[in-house]
Amino acid sequence: MDKLLAEKGLLTHTIDQFQQVRQNVSNRASDLVVNAMGFLGVPYKRGGNSEDTGFDCSGFVRATFEKTIGLVLPRRANEQAAATDHIDKNDLRPGDLVFFNTMKRAFSHVGIYVGDGKFIHAPRSGASVRVEDMRAAYWQRRFDGARRVAPTDDVADKP
Repeated sequence: MDKLLAEKGLLTHTIDQFQQVRQNVSNRASDLVVNAMGFLGVPYKRGGNSEDTGFDCSGFVRATFEKTIGLVLPRRANEQAAATDHIDKNDLRPGDLVFFNTMKRAFSHVGIYVGDGKFIHAPRSGASVRVEDMRAAYWQRRFDGARRVAPTDDVADKP
């Protein structure tokens, strides 16, 4: 079918191009997780957005995406949720964003899904960037949703 559509000019991308895009997305997700893991142990700092001074949850996510793919996400967790594409929890892939209600308001906490039911985040004052299991009762009760950062042309063209 794809071949017929391509011959008729109705398919603008070849199967090889789709596979290349899929591989690029997979590589970016892996790079996101690897870069996020590089921040393990960085202390939490309210309003923090750098490895040198510390991170809050949204500052950590923002810095990871900027460092990895050059994409600057909004500053606050709820703004990051609004700016990204909703996905079902069952469709989570490494590099997706996971949101929690930790302050009696929706989307008050964000982390990056790393796979196997786990996510990395900057949790709270007195703690540091770490990986936790989303299946723990605390996180299950507070789960608000998952989002995926849609690839843009600018991001897709980055090496």
